[in-house]
Amino acid sequence: MPKVRVTQTGSPAGRKPGQKETLIGLGLNKMRRTRELEDTPAVRGMIRKVAHLIKVEEQP
Repeated sequence: MPKVRVTQTGSPAGRKPGQKETLIGLGLNKMRRTRELEDTPAVRGMIRKVAHLIKVEEQP
């Protein structure tokens, strides 16, 4: 299954409720932390919710 590499670039401080929880759900809770996740519709939805706080790279 394809993977995506997600890196946190922004802080959730002062953001809308739920965005910090979404980052934690993606495995990100500190700046510049990176995770490789499976490319599923659920993960894509979470990425869309916090797109302004993360950087996404496609993995082969």
